[in-house]
Amino acid sequence: MSKIELPKETRDALAKALSRYLKDELDVEVTGFDAHFLADFAIETLGPQIYNQALADAQALLSRKLDEMGEALFQLEKPVKP
Repeated sequence: MSKIELPKETRDALAKALSRYLKDELDVEVTGFDAHFLADFAIETLGPQIYNQALADAQALLSRKLDEMGEALFQLEKPVKP
């Protein structure tokens, strides 16, 4: 699997959000490069699990929708006289 890469703006926003969370909830000051390293760690550690769960959710939704389409197509069948 390839590495999960986020746009710079998204990565910066994540670093700021983590920094703000740590300050507000734990009274820990993490800013600048440290916040970016923490964001990178979170992306590398949590990212694959979140990504895989999103894929599984999408696959389950697609499967349900395909079942619904199959049922709808079945209902469109015309009776055949013997």
